[in-house]
Amino acid sequence: MGQVAQDMPETEQSATEFVVQGDTVLLAAQQEVDEAEALDDHDRMAHAYMALHDAGAYDAAARAQALILGLGFKTTELDNPVNSFSGGWRMRLQLARALMCPSDLLLLDEPTNHLDLDALVWLEAWLKKYEGTMVVISHDREFLDAVTNVTLHIDAAKLVRYGGNYSKFEDMRAEQMALQATAFSKQQDKIAHLQKFIARFKAKASKAKQAQSRVKALDRMEKVAPLMADAEFTFEFKEPANLPNPMLAMQGVSFGYPAPESSPQGTPPTVIVRNVSKSVLAGQRIGILGANGQGKSTVVKTVARDLAPIGGEVTEGRGLNIGYFAQQELDVLRPADNPLEHMIKLAKDLGAASKLAGQATREQDLRSFLGTFNFGGDMVKQAVGSMSGGEKARLVLCMIVWQRPNLLLLDEPTNHLDLATREALAMALNEFEGTVMLVSHDRALLRSVCDEFWMVSRGGVEPFDGDLDDYQRYLLDEAKRQREAVKEASGAAAKAAKKAAKVGAKG
Repeated sequence: MGQVAQDMPETEQSATEFVVQGDTVLLAAQQEVDEAEALDDHDRMAHAYMALHDAGAYDAAARAQALILGLGFKTTELDNPVNSFSGGWRMRLQLARALMCPSDLLLLDEPTNHLDLDALVWLEAWLKKYEGTMVVISHDREFLDAVTNVTLHIDAAKLVRYGGNYSKFEDMRAEQMALQATAFSKQQDKIAHLQKFIARFKAKASKAKQAQSRVKALDRMEKVAPLMADAEFTFEFKEPANLPNPMLAMQGVSFGYPAPESSPQGTPPTVIVRNVSKSVLAGQRIGILGANGQGKSTVVKTVARDLAPIGGEVTEGRGLNIGYFAQQELDVLRPADNPLEHMIKLAKDLGAASKLAGQATREQDLRSFLGTFNFGGDMVKQAVGSMSGGEKARLVLCMIVWQRPNLLLLDEPTNHLDLATREALAMALNEFEGTVMLVSHDRALLRSVCDEFWMVSRGGVEPFDGDLDDYQRYLLDEAKRQREAVKEASGAAAKAAKKAAKVGAKG
């Protein structure tokens, strides 16, 4: 049975050694060899060496490295100590270790949470080839569609089996719920609202893209209405107070990180993406793509003002109001404070600006607003530290919506969201009048929200001429190229070692 260990690994072992040790069959075979050698039992040694060979001892390091690289690590990191990586990367190593273990049954609980899109696409391809039985919990609908053929639904304390992947389950469940006409009634007003908008603005050039977004939203809504009705959670972004156009303009901008304070004086900053000249316009919906480590988050952090540009100039439109959901946003929440205290502090920090934008700031108004995000009753007074990841993410979304932004910067916003909340987020983004810049490994969200893609790659930012399927093919080709390069390097190293051994023997 293979499963991902939930504890954070603490070891000075190299990443490769750590993952190799996930192969329990190989470890047992190696132990048998050691014991046979210690007893000088030649018969036992012969069998033990055969078992070690059958367990794949001679290509174990290469197999482990293929897994590590597939999950987004660089070739230069293969021999780095496990302790040198951050928490998210160590959990990727735990996942690689679980995949390294030969198993009949593989148990995976939210395996995609710490992954970028490139690592997710690789994992999906790997799991499709897995020959054993797999049980997976995930909130990523496209991932579930790709790797599962049976769906178990836990509902009202019962486990119900559906033959087929997630989309098939959704259709079958929708059919069941369609028998209950009342399940659809809550959706009718919203559908009418969308249809009215589409009819009104379809022919108007300035609103054509938004009308098209609502057509997509309507298609999704009519299909998942029963599930959304069941989930009973929706929200919407308020209309922005103004829409500067362009939102911002970048001229020759370089993105990166300043030298650490502990560095010697004169140490240059680290530049990751350079010489970008682009404008972000009102109403644009931009998906930001790029393999891990290419600088997607660095670009978003700089636009969000968390990082200063290393060079060049960013000119912001007058009245630009940014709503930023960072990957580490949940860490920014104060564990001892409750949702109401977070909202009161936010209103205080924004002060006059919030009143100018028309937000209600009285405590009762803030309580009511929290209620629209399912923080009702005692939950408004519950310490954030005791909440689930999904509840914290919902609170962050609530705080962003309250600020009434006109530019949304979302860096992996769905990591802790369940399927119903992801659907609600997609719906809200399609209704949003402002501009969206989105980094996500949730392909369903990217497909339903984004009209265009930027590719962050090889130190630059370029438009990506293609759809997400084209991008997945590109990522798989890149992963294959990396694996072949490592295989070649391993082969060359083995040949050199063999040659050195021969020379030593002759000497």
